[in-house]
Amino acid sequence: MPTMTRARRVSLLVALTVSLSIPAIAQTVSRKKPAAATPPAAAATPAIRPEVDRSPWLFKGSDITPDLNWHFGTLPNGLRYAVRKNGVPPGQVSIRVRIDAGSLYEDDSEQGFAHFMEHLVFRGSAYVADNEAKRTWQRLGATFGSDTNASTTFTQTVFKLDLPSATPETVDESLKILSGMMEAPSFDDKVVNSERPVVLAEQREAPGPQVRYSDAMRATIFAGQPFATRSPIGTTKTLNAATAASLRAFHDRWYRPERAVVIISGDIDPVVFEQLVDKNFASWKGKGANPVDPDFGTPATKQPITGSLVEPGLPTVVSMAVLRPWKFNQDLVLFNQKRLVDQLAVQIINRRLESRARSGGSFIAAGVNLDDIARSTNATTVQIQPVGNNWEQALKDVRAVIADAMTNPPSQAELDREYAEYASAMKNGVDTSRVEAGSAQADNMVSALDIRETVAAPDVSYAILTDAWKKGMFTPASILASTKRIFEGDATRAFVSTPAPDTGAGAKLAAALTADVSKLVTKRTALAAVDFSKLPPLGTPGTVVSREMLPEIEMEKIVFSNGVRLMLYPNSGETNRVYVRVRWGGGYNALPSKKRTPAWAGDLALVQSGIGDLGQEQLDQLMTGRRLGMDFGIDDDAFVLGAVSSPADYQDQLRLLADKLATPGWDPAPIARAKALLSNNFAGLEASPDGVLSRDLEYFLHDRDPRWGMPPKPVVDALTPSSFKSFWQPVLASGSIEVQVFGDVKAEEAIAAVAKTLGALKPRNPVSAEAAPVRFPAHNATPVVRTHNGRPDQAVALIAWPTGGGVDGIAESRKLEVLAQVFSDRLFDRLRTESGASYSPSVQSSWPTGMSAGGRVMAVGQVPPDKTELFFRLSREIAADLAKNPISDDELKRVKEPMIQYVLRSSTGNGFWLNLLGGATYDPRIVEAARSIIIDYNGITATELQAVAAKYLRPDRDWTMEVVPKAVAAKSGLTVAAGQ
Repeated sequence: MPTMTRARRVSLLVALTVSLSIPAIAQTVSRKKPAAATPPAAAATPAIRPEVDRSPWLFKGSDITPDLNWHFGTLPNGLRYAVRKNGVPPGQVSIRVRIDAGSLYEDDSEQGFAHFMEHLVFRGSAYVADNEAKRTWQRLGATFGSDTNASTTFTQTVFKLDLPSATPETVDESLKILSGMMEAPSFDDKVVNSERPVVLAEQREAPGPQVRYSDAMRATIFAGQPFATRSPIGTTKTLNAATAASLRAFHDRWYRPERAVVIISGDIDPVVFEQLVDKNFASWKGKGANPVDPDFGTPATKQPITGSLVEPGLPTVVSMAVLRPWKFNQDLVLFNQKRLVDQLAVQIINRRLESRARSGGSFIAAGVNLDDIARSTNATTVQIQPVGNNWEQALKDVRAVIADAMTNPPSQAELDREYAEYASAMKNGVDTSRVEAGSAQADNMVSALDIRETVAAPDVSYAILTDAWKKGMFTPASILASTKRIFEGDATRAFVSTPAPDTGAGAKLAAALTADVSKLVTKRTALAAVDFSKLPPLGTPGTVVSREMLPEIEMEKIVFSNGVRLMLYPNSGETNRVYVRVRWGGGYNALPSKKRTPAWAGDLALVQSGIGDLGQEQLDQLMTGRRLGMDFGIDDDAFVLGAVSSPADYQDQLRLLADKLATPGWDPAPIARAKALLSNNFAGLEASPDGVLSRDLEYFLHDRDPRWGMPPKPVVDALTPSSFKSFWQPVLASGSIEVQVFGDVKAEEAIAAVAKTLGALKPRNPVSAEAAPVRFPAHNATPVVRTHNGRPDQAVALIAWPTGGGVDGIAESRKLEVLAQVFSDRLFDRLRTESGASYSPSVQSSWPTGMSAGGRVMAVGQVPPDKTELFFRLSREIAADLAKNPISDDELKRVKEPMIQYVLRSSTGNGFWLNLLGGATYDPRIVEAARSIIIDYNGITATELQAVAAKYLRPDRDWTMEVVPKAVAAKSGLTVAAGQ
């Protein structure tokens, strides 16, 4: 719900511009004199028809306390709804329409129809012309692809709309459009034939190795059930055979009010939502009788127990599953408490597996999961990524951990630890429930409906957990019994995927699956007592040298005697959350531009290498049941450590961060694990255009600067614990420190906490070396060519133009962001909607504020190899037109409005300001740049965009690249650019 602090932050941005555009319908309402003269309290409460059954249908048959914030109803035509008020972010309304039909509802000849239907529904319907729904919602401030989207799974199709600055009128208009989409989409052979290439493009652009693995794994693990073969994307054969008539038949069978649920969570009276759902969906009538659900089958007992795949594009992966029939269970308190015991049993096993992986075992990672899968099976699944290709030993070692858990109960200390972690997470949900986003609540309701369960309020869920604890349901004996139960079932199957042929893989897998592993069981290490006294001591607390209020952004800058600077933002906008971030050193600016360094390994191994004599195992124990953690990253101008903590824990969080800088540990095990992880994944990067881009793009876009891009394998192989420490030890020990503490804290308490942690460190010198220049590659007449060895019909083309960087050019960067979005919409229309050559082409602008250069506008499209020239031609035509002609007022509005609304919504959270104000204690221009964001966006004109396009989108400065199949490059005689 909105709080005083949250409201002040919103008003800060709104007050900066009085010309913020408002949807026309809202302007019309606000100008009506009678409305202005009528006090808000006098407004009539909308009436709900007595024919609407307002009983809480979700909780029928359940003894779980209903969440009274949700309003439920069932219309006379059978459509159900669940709506509630939520003011996070302020003004937003999140709408979901769920259809109880996915790919498991298709006949053999209809494979892919549920997903095809999703596409057609968005194209046009009774109330909007073809392709107009997207534009309508853009005018209302919704961003296409994030605020408006849809998804199709095995069991459902869900349509999503997050509507910013919503009013009853705009919600009414949106529900009208959605009702038309559900009831009367456009079924026309012309529309079907136009959208078919887009659906096929989506199928083609899916990551080939992952798709092949998923399909083959499901075919083995779930053999004998529809789930094994009913991928939502369908088959090329059935998609090509689809007609308007056959798609209409699928629609008429499954798109009906009895199978639809409208879910809304947003910043309007829920009774208004109820009335509007009734108004817009009450007339919908199903055609014919409501069909019964298909039979999803049960785990077959007479199918092969193993399967294998040779997939060069993936590292070796082993999957194992114990399958039981899925059955509907009344969502009762006792049922959930028993399931919580099962989940703790899984959590204990996963902790042991992670511990073994960290210590340098035969597997890099392994995990167990217990889940109801697509209402087809209740399954205990195990995923294993071995070190190298020694998958047989890895499977045996994982099975040994599981066998031990099935034979011997956990210690009370283990059980207490996992319960504390679980309880802490659920308690945090209670403490932060006031700031749970409406979109998350709507999505949670969708998930609950899909698995036929209820949605409990966070305090109810927490009470169910603590009640189970009080009743003695969590004991070593109960965990042991649960572990045995979840690894028993009707079928146990396994699947292995290897990058190279493995003779007799199936037989080896069957042997490893049944081998005696009792001798591989290792002795459990007893948990030793660890507390904060075990951390290395810090120095004398620092003193405050200066304090400066920054009233325009409601924050305070504090400087300590050792030079540490603090940006403090105490606020209750996000209850029980405290964002802590430490920035120091020079980031990418401080790295050498002529040679590779172990900077790449920081994200994988620096945090995990420990503090002082404490390794990550001990630190995990120290953090048990508390909101403590540590993330690492590299910004343009700083190295960064941070975490999201709580009012009770953030002071200790600051202690951990300070000790990490002052007395880092150098455990070699995380380095070996990081090397194994990257080495396992190198082959996969060659298997698709996206993989090649993820490896090479930034390297080439920075004119082969080794600071960017993934390091080549010889560099990874050469890393040693000694070279890792030699690089990172001085980085951690040098460079000015900026601390950011944003959130639910008291100012004086936070200042004292920083004083005795980061403020107690020894004074540090700023980074003195001059930053290496950032370069953009020179214009090329023909594209740089890189190759992949994946699907022969996959390629990627991209074109980029250099722009700039630095805080002083921030206003220019915002014009470029708007320009890029206009460019993206046009490329989407021409490359996807008109030609069907690409599913998701996009254009983005980046402008590094921490560097004086390095920005670019870049267009990317995944297309068939014979369409790369089309991509370049269309991109250059759009760029030239943007430089030659101003865009229309409507096009400008459709781009600016979603961007402005995104900023207004994001600005209600601390994370937005945290990212925007990094470095502000050293550079006051950053504060001014933050303050001007809405003014800059709102003031952008069509003439200015044209001028920016002419300045930057120059044909003599663009740089192009394409990633094509190796066979295409060889056949065409293309010269492939050398790699790193």
